[in-house]
Amino acid sequence: MEWISNDVPGGRPLVLLVERVWYKWMAPPAGGTPSGGLPQVATASTTPDPGPTAQGLSHLAAPTAVVPIATGPLPQEGQWVVVGRLVGGLPAIRVTYLRPDNVHTSLVTGVMWLDMKLLKATLVPGIQLPTKGASWPGLHFSIPASARADLAATFNSGFLLRDSDGGWYGDGRMAVPLVDGQASLVIYTDGTATVADWGRDASMSANVAAARQNLKLIVDGGRVTPLVAADNYLIWDKTLGNTVLEWRSGVGVTQDGALVYAAGNGLSVESLADVLQRAGAACAMELDINSRWTSANYNQLAAGSSTVVSPTKLVPDMSRSVTRFLVPDERNFVAVFIRSELLPAT
Repeated sequence: MEWISNDVPGGRPLVLLVERVWYKWMAPPAGGTPSGGLPQVATASTTPDPGPTAQGLSHLAAPTAVVPIATGPLPQEGQWVVVGRLVGGLPAIRVTYLRPDNVHTSLVTGVMWLDMKLLKATLVPGIQLPTKGASWPGLHFSIPASARADLAATFNSGFLLRDSDGGWYGDGRMAVPLVDGQASLVIYTDGTATVADWGRDASMSANVAAARQNLKLIVDGGRVTPLVAADNYLIWDKTLGNTVLEWRSGVGVTQDGALVYAAGNGLSVESLADVLQRAGAACAMELDINSRWTSANYNQLAAGSSTVVSPTKLVPDMSRSVTRFLVPDERNFVAVFIRSELLPAT
């Protein structure tokens, strides 16, 4: 379908029609409950990573429970669970699950909260995206074994750049120029990150380590933006638009600086925005969509090891392997590490 859209005259409208018919025919069923209930997750290890103790360690306050969207909440729906690796005895990652609307009540969206005072983010180039065949310094294509000892989480980035209506900057290189007014995941040299309207909330400076743009903000100023309700594929996607229910993902930033990632099946842009806003996002953007590209994992150390990472999918039915991003990947992605100063000296 991609080659028809790109290479055949008049192909893009044809692809739009076919894909919309397909996804509406395959729309998720109304009603029901998740098979087996909400995902059961293993809580964080009771043995924290060695390093500084919690006393005096700067960290974010725990997030408040997410108010469920669907009527008749399931047990633990919207309640945060500590997962992954503790840092100095403190939770760095929490997850929760909720149903994304009041109609498709058998579907579950996963949400991951990341304490960016304990963690740091990195934008990792992929083999084909942002620039096919390019050579990049530092981390590129995957997280090698030598860099996994402090790996906390990974998650997918945005659309192909030609469809993102935005740009890509990283490792001191502007792969595609950044565009004012576009939703941007901005990572700073100190490892903190934000989601911003480029040119209004953030702009290029020596403190910007990376920036990845994708479409428009879906949450702005703590409110879901009116644009998400407009069925306009020119704004939201060159094929599926924003109302087709599909695997979608997004990322936001809370008022106190936590990153919040959400993903699940059967989401519109509007329902994705609703989930992120309820999870505390002050600003949020859509990332990639469809089951092939939507992936997020949080990590624990394998039993008895101080270097071997054991990843877990945020949503169990995400289609890609749990080892995605540990091996070379086509797309760029976000890797989140424990801050080196909080790890034990070697």
